[in-house]
Amino acid sequence: MAGGQTDGEDKVSLELTEEIIQSMEVGMAFRDYNGRISSMDFHRTSNYLVTASDDESIRLYDVANATYVSCLTSIIFWKMEQASSKAVGKNENFNVGVGVTINSKKYGVDLVSFTSHPTTVIYSSKNGWDESLRLLSLHDNKYLRYFKGHHDRQDCTAQHFVKLILSGLSPLVYVLGQNTLSLGLLRVQGRPATAYDDQGLVFAVAFGGSIRMFDSRNYEKGPFEIFSVGGDLSDANVVKFSNDGRLMLLTTRDGRIHVLDSFRGTLLCTYNVKPVLTDSTLEASFSPEGMFVISGSGDGSVYAWSIRSGKEVASWLSTENEPPVIRWAPGSLMFVTGSSELSFWIPDLSKLAAYVGRK
Repeated sequence: MAGGQTDGEDKVSLELTEEIIQSMEVGMAFRDYNGRISSMDFHRTSNYLVTASDDESIRLYDVANATYVSCLTSIIFWKMEQASSKAVGKNENFNVGVGVTINSKKYGVDLVSFTSHPTTVIYSSKNGWDESLRLLSLHDNKYLRYFKGHHDRQDCTAQHFVKLILSGLSPLVYVLGQNTLSLGLLRVQGRPATAYDDQGLVFAVAFGGSIRMFDSRNYEKGPFEIFSVGGDLSDANVVKFSNDGRLMLLTTRDGRIHVLDSFRGTLLCTYNVKPVLTDSTLEASFSPEGMFVISGSGDGSVYAWSIRSGKEVASWLSTENEPPVIRWAPGSLMFVTGSSELSFWIPDLSKLAAYVGRK
């Protein structure tokens, strides 16, 4: 699978182009979820992927080394049986080992994301009566900390190592620190989406047709910039920064994906997909070098877009009727979608004339 850069270095170091994106197919799929995948996250520096789903489980994957990690109460760890190099250039039916699961029905699981440590995650509750965030060590299955003080279900978290902001159904944004019990509060109008930049110096809060930029050290003073997104007043779903921090994207419930210059606030392009339902989220993700955007759609389809041309590069239809969770793997020719199953999308080099016969 793309992401491991050892013996197959030349296979995964190709420059990402429109032709490569158009060749991408599902190279591996996990179809044994008992509920929809609600969130997932790649660790910044390791090869781990973590998912949370409506079956109230957290699952950890090693996407590069195909190794079994561990098996803990309420958490499922899977062993990828096929070597990663086989996943690039030839798509096959992959078999996977199955772990043991004990569902955590007491709190539920949503909005899972890694901290700086590859075996520590933070996630929100999803049971309707306890809206705390929980910092969980996957190494020994112990809760390290609880974050309390908010009273509505959270539907957006943004994290940068030891900083965390979260927002939900209420017009409030909470600013927390993992190493302190302090909690800051921003009041906004409408339902916000939040994101940190890669350095953790700036965070964005999107609502009401605008993106407000805050200095994380002086957020109490209010936003230092307010960027408009062209009159789109529908609910904000997701706001994200590109890896280099130069671009931002914002998705909205009406099915629009806006891409902006994060320094000047210039609206560079807007992509249109099917609108999403009230209880769904339109996801999108930058490619590692920031040249493309991969997105879901209200009808379950997946789209790839060129930022340079502003045009659609590729699309993949789906039998689902809700937008998938979607993430591009850091530094890799691979993206992942989550719906009723978890799918790893990789290039099929046999489709590319320039690479046929190289091996």
